[in-house]
Amino acid sequence: MKRIFFVEDDASLRSGLTFALEKQGYAVTAAATRAEAESLWRADAFDLVILDVSLPDGSGYDLCHKIRQTSQVPLIFLTAADEETEVIMGLDLGGDDYITKPFKLAVFFSRVNALLRRSARFPQTGRQLVSGGVTVDLLQQTVTRNGAPVDLTATEYKLLCFLMENPGQVLSADQILGRLWDCEERYIDSSTLTVYIRRLRTKIEEDPAHPQKILTVRGMGYKWSVTP
Repeated sequence: MKRIFFVEDDASLRSGLTFALEKQGYAVTAAATRAEAESLWRADAFDLVILDVSLPDGSGYDLCHKIRQTSQVPLIFLTAADEETEVIMGLDLGGDDYITKPFKLAVFFSRVNALLRRSARFPQTGRQLVSGGVTVDLLQQTVTRNGAPVDLTATEYKLLCFLMENPGQVLSADQILGRLWDCEERYIDSSTLTVYIRRLRTKIEEDPAHPQKILTVRGMGYKWSVTP
């Protein structure tokens, strides 16, 4: 049974979505405030976090920052703001996806299920990906750069693996999104991918402003330029 940590201050929405999630077979731990969420949060106790941005005693962004100090659990933001700056802020802080209110229940479950599928996409094979000073241990799901550990979100990890599994090959935005978000998730566009690429570069490139590993091929997509 997948375990979901759900933080939402709107009582009716929290109650309704909790009921709907449990009806689908998920185990839900719900909180109404940032303080309550912090008291209930336990690293490695959940498979997914659904986090409202606006909380009565603080910002969901601050709570996300705290969660990311101890866990890389997949995280979805619920937000009433659909402005690009709000979306980018959430993704840069470590969010994996966002859903804009109001939303249809079918869309909500599609995003939840897709993110859970993505988090389990790479098998525990025990092999490693090694290239350009970057090592990915697929058994432990850890990443190091020049021997130093690199903290990645679930989506950043899967993006890095996909690029490193195809060294020298230009991967289009559609190919990457299809791998990460499944072919039916058409409502996630390439602007979101751009944010993930930029964020990943800051973590694995020596000079993110002049990337040498993840290259942009103008008009075509991205490629991992370093071969093992």
